[in-house]
Parts: sequence; structure tokens; C-alpha cells
Amino acid sequence: MSPSMSSAAAAMGASLRSLPTTTLIPLLTLTLLLLSITTHLLLRLLRQRPVYLLNYSCHLPDVDRKVNLEVCEYFGQRCRHYSDDTADFMRLIYRKSGLGQETYAPPFIFSGEFQKTQAFAVQEAEEGLFATVASLLAKCDVAAREIGVVVVACSMFSPSPSLSSMIVRRFGMSPETKAYSFAGMGCSAGTVGIDLAARALRVRRGAGGGGYALVVVTENTSLNWYFGENKHMLVTNCIFRVGSAAALVTDVAARRRDAKYELVRTLRTHHGADDAAFNAAVQMEDEEGNVGVALTKDLVRVAGNGLRQHIATLAPHVLPVSELLRYVWRVAGAYVAGNPKAAAAIVPDFQRAFEHMCIHSGGKAVIDTVAKLMGFGPSVVEPARATLHRFGNTSSSLVFYELAYFEAKRRVRKGDRLWMLAFGTGFKACSNVWRALRDSAPDADNPWNECIHRYPAALPPPSTRRANPAGVAGGGGGGGGGGGGGDGVGVKGDNKLG
Repeated sequence: MSPSMSSAAAAMGASLRSLPTTTLIPLLTLTLLLLSITTHLLLRLLRQRPVYLLNYSCHLPDVDRKVNLEVCEYFGQRCRHYSDDTADFMRLIYRKSGLGQETYAPPFIFSGEFQKTQAFAVQEAEEGLFATVASLLAKCDVAAREIGVVVVACSMFSPSPSLSSMIVRRFGMSPETKAYSFAGMGCSAGTVGIDLAARALRVRRGAGGGGYALVVVTENTSLNWYFGENKHMLVTNCIFRVGSAAALVTDVAARRRDAKYELVRTLRTHHGADDAAFNAAVQMEDEEGNVGVALTKDLVRVAGNGLRQHIATLAPHVLPVSELLRYVWRVAGAYVAGNPKAAAAIVPDFQRAFEHMCIHSGGKAVIDTVAKLMGFGPSVVEPARATLHRFGNTSSSLVFYELAYFEAKRRVRKGDRLWMLAFGTGFKACSNVWRALRDSAPDADNPWNECIHRYPAALPPPSTRRANPAGVAGGGGGGGGGGGGGDGVGVKGDNKLG
């Protein structure tokens, strides 16, 4: 220290010592208070502002859109697009799909014309999107012009003007609304939409904005119904059904008391660099020029591998330290015992991290694969199986129907942690981690209200057969492309029944 600095410090010390105690103590207290306030403000600036789920709505189509096995058989016979062998194959897939007798089909199925058209596709989209958004805004007591961000996801239908523009127009939203529409994301689009909305709110807040973001997810089956003979492309006809959901998220701190959940974490992983993963579910033309989604024999395996890589990234952020240490100990023990295959199969217990799990329910085999890989018992995957049974594969909105199942059962308690996990074409996996801010309560808008008393008793008994012995589309589903026959129904490379 230089002589001048030493003398200055000595002079300051002398001046402080000369102050009376009654003056020195308040001065030190004020200094500590200012330091505390400054530190608190810096931490608030550095910390991301919480994002809350105010509420959500799931579409419940009119009762005259319900289809059962008999309706599906009637359509297959009357539309004159399928041979008898193909109609029999679809009947077999449907019987083994895990779908019940009360799913909902698109409008053109009931038209008598049996022709998929743009008009039917627009009708299907408008019915689901407009109904869910109107219901959601009423529940949240938010005016449409207050919404700053609109995110709409629909994998297989991308009209112009976009679906997000249709919503902006229908509800008279502000000219300053930032509207996004994205397609091709498969069944993961619901969780991806939440992630995008949360990021958009944080960007707007940095620019002095923030506020409300509307996420609307749907799938459109009208233009994507497959009229052909390629059995790899027929499975989606058997399991995809009509469904939509809308969710309103916000970073407005004052709305925390009204919110249902707080978004704790999001995670997206993409495995498209692997050719097998990329081609597991692909929209394509068959030999006759008919467009559909082809599911390969690798779909279930790809889903399993994608899940392993995804949870390896997620685990350190959500699992308690005790479970992480237990996992490391078990893996090390397997390696010491000279069993690296057993070590690779060990998975942490995610039930230590979450009280509730909304697992992608695109098909029976995907649910079975997730349950086996993660070590989940029947009660954990009950909501996924129930959603597939009652509503079919509604694609990106599946996880919201599962969330509604938990709430209809009144299982959610304040402080509970909830995991939404979805897969999508490409191949990708996406997680949303939520914390409940209040107990679940009755909701007149819940799509399960009229049937929740029948579940899980209404579910078919679990199969004792392998999920997908033939190794392809009939067994699985979900990478956004569908899947789901399972239970011994599959398609081999020569397009014969397995």
C-alpha cells in the first residue's frame, strides 16, 4: 500500500473512532442495509422471472363425432378406398390399439362423401381451436387484447393465413400481438409450445413487455387420412383422433395467486442427426401417390434411445442428491461386478422427483416402453393409458388431457411436482416440469367430467404378450407420427401381418 493510501486509511479510521457510539452503530446498520438491498436487487435481476400456467382447456367435440369399432368398420367398407384385406388389417390394428369406443373422428368421416378436402380441414381446425381458446379466456378472466404472444402448433396442417392468424382475427387481438405457428413437430409440439411461450415472455420482459402468452395445440386428421394399401402408413388412421388444447401462461407476478402451476424447467433434446431416428416416422407418398405417415420398425427402439438420452440430461436438474448418489453407486457396482450391460440399463428413480407424470401416450407400445425403461408401475402410467383409451392419439394435446385426468381425480396437491414428457418426429423429446400452486378443484370444463368415474376400471387388462414382436408400426407410436397397435400386431418388411 502506498504511503498516501495508508495515511488516508489511518485518517478514516481515526475519524470513525472519534464518532460517538450512538452515531457509529446507525451508520454501520445503514451501510449493511444498503448492501443487503443492493445484493437482493442484483439477484432479482439475474434470476429469471417465474412463468405461471394460469389455466388450460381441452376440446371435447360434440357427441355426434364419437366413433367406435363399428363406425370405423362401416367407414372402411363404404368409402371404397380400401381392399378387403386392408380393411381387415385396419380392423385388427384398431382392436389391439388400446383405443376405446368413445374417441372422436374428423368431420369428413360423417359427411357421406368420404373425401378429405381443405374445407373439412379448416372446419376441424376452427372447431377445436376456437372452442378451447374461448373457454380458456373465460376461465382466466383475460381479454383477448391483453395477450401479447400467440403460439399455435399443428404438425400436419399449415394453411395460409396461418392458424395463429385465424385466432388473432377471430378474437380481435391487438395489432401488437406476436403470433407464431409451427408445424412438423409431432406429438412433442404441446410441450415445445410451452417452452417457446415462456422464452418469448422473458424476451418481451427484457424489452419492457411480458404479460400473457397463449399456447394452442392441435392436430388435423382431415387432410392426412391415408387412402392407400401400404400397411406401414395405415396405422395412423386407426389411432389418430380429434383433440385440441389451449393454455395461458404469464410472467405477471400479481397473477401468481390465480395460477395453477409454476413452470420450473423445460428441456428439449433432438436426435435427428441419427438417420434411424430421423426416419422413424415420416410423411411420404406411397407407390400410388397417396400421402400418409409411414412408421418404421425402429420407432419404438428410437423412442427408447431418445428417452435415455433425454433423462440423462434432465436427471441432474430434478433428482434429489440422495437419488443421484444411489444411481452412481448402483452403476459403479455393476461395473465392478463386470456387467456393463446391466450398468447401462440402470435408470434413476424419477418417482423421487415427481408426484405426477404426464407421459406421452401416442400408442400402447410407447407407453409400455417408457414404463419398462423407467421402472414405472401400472399406477404411474394409468393416466396415459386412460387418455389413449378415451380420446385416442390426439398428438400434441395429449399431455393436457392427461393433466386434466389428474385434476378430475383430484390428485394434485399444492407443492406437488409434475412432469410432462412428449416425443416428436425428428426425433425429439421435450419435458415441462411444473410445481402445483394449489390443490386441484372441480372444473366444469374438464373433458373427463362425464366419464372419470369409469377409470381406471374401463381400461382393458394389460397384455401378457410382447408389445411389438413384428417390430414396426402396429406396436408403437408416438414420435409424433402415431403408432399404437401393439399387442402382437405389426407389419414386417414385406407388408404382411406379423
